[in-house]
Amino acid sequence: MIKYVSADEAVKLIKSYDKVYVQGSTSIPEVLTDAMARRAGELKGVEVYSGFGVAKKEAAYCQPGMRESFYPVSLFIANSVRGAINRGDGQCIPGFLGEIPGFFRDGLITFDVVLLNVSLPNEEGYCSYGVSADLTVGAVECSKIVIAQVNKQMPFSYGDALIHVSKIAACVEVDDKLMEVPTPVPDEKEKKIGGYIAEQIPDGATLQIGVGGIPNAVLSALANHKDLGLHTEAMTDGVLPLLESGVINNRLKTVLPGKSLASLALGSERLYKYMDYNEDVIIKDVAWTNDPFRIAQNPKVMAINSALEIDLTGQICADSIGTRMFSGVGGQHDFMYGGSRSEGGKTFIALTALSGKGHSKIRPVLSPGAGVVTLRAMAQYVVTEYGIAYLRGKDLAQRAKALIAIADPSVREELEKAACERFGYSFLRTK
Repeated sequence: MIKYVSADEAVKLIKSYDKVYVQGSTSIPEVLTDAMARRAGELKGVEVYSGFGVAKKEAAYCQPGMRESFYPVSLFIANSVRGAINRGDGQCIPGFLGEIPGFFRDGLITFDVVLLNVSLPNEEGYCSYGVSADLTVGAVECSKIVIAQVNKQMPFSYGDALIHVSKIAACVEVDDKLMEVPTPVPDEKEKKIGGYIAEQIPDGATLQIGVGGIPNAVLSALANHKDLGLHTEAMTDGVLPLLESGVINNRLKTVLPGKSLASLALGSERLYKYMDYNEDVIIKDVAWTNDPFRIAQNPKVMAINSALEIDLTGQICADSIGTRMFSGVGGQHDFMYGGSRSEGGKTFIALTALSGKGHSKIRPVLSPGAGVVTLRAMAQYVVTEYGIAYLRGKDLAQRAKALIAIADPSVREELEKAACERFGYSFLRTK
């Protein structure tokens, strides 16, 4: 039997100047973080670390006026902490997602307390982290104290994301629905992009696919494929029809054949119910799923990622809008590199030609301050609603021509002028 305490009692284990890690994905333990924030008047200098997550609200410890008590540090900027970081009340640490657990294990970042949101224990007394192994496995391994919400709504998932109740210093009983991320319905532009990418994916491929309208458009276009595998960072509702129809059966994968692999999940209650006690779904430490050399062991890896903008040479920004940090490096580099090393592998950067505000995402140069997440030397396929630009093996002028051809028609003349000024005769001779 678990001995439960209140959330306010549990967070008394947190002391001033502690370093606290908060679990992410759609399982942020907000009952515990709210209770921690209520102690603002008695705590000072608590550093609160977090990774990728989708929160129901801005974190209580990130409210204006809290900065003397709590200092948020993000390893991938989530909506719960973005406001505080952009105000300068916190900071972010860049890193390839698959390498960040190494920061913990190497002692670069240490934790005093981890706040978890876990499933009810199984018959052997093990609770599951459910939808969020990602950075959490490494954080728990390197922390002194674990405090957990034991949540009736959390699915029990197999893999690395397990902890015995005897290792939890304080348990709080909750019946709290996980954050649901609606499945985006692709618009016409996204459907075109999805179709272009799906045409490049062979039967027997292993998929890494992201979140949003374009990934869902790709998945929708794969209904007639055969023997696909799933080895990804984030598992979403979009894969469920392919799993249920047998299109994704993981039969031809090299790494854990027969199993769908991810480090986190985010979607609807349907996805969470599908995962619950499903031995065909394995949720692993992100250092394991995102190891490029492990990824490359699978045949025909198809790595599909997105970008905020790309310049005419193929430099890809995916983490910032100018100097304003928006998200993080994440696993894009991990899978772009792993996919490029896979036998028969392909890597895609998918984006609509224009932003929601009507600005071209294909630019002469990146916006001042924009970060390069994927190097120009790594870019292969870039896809917009206007087609595919294949950059591998092309010189800078050839890349510019290929990218201009898939830019929005309204900006192509402007981009051509910029390319002529930058590359001179070498660009003119490509026409």
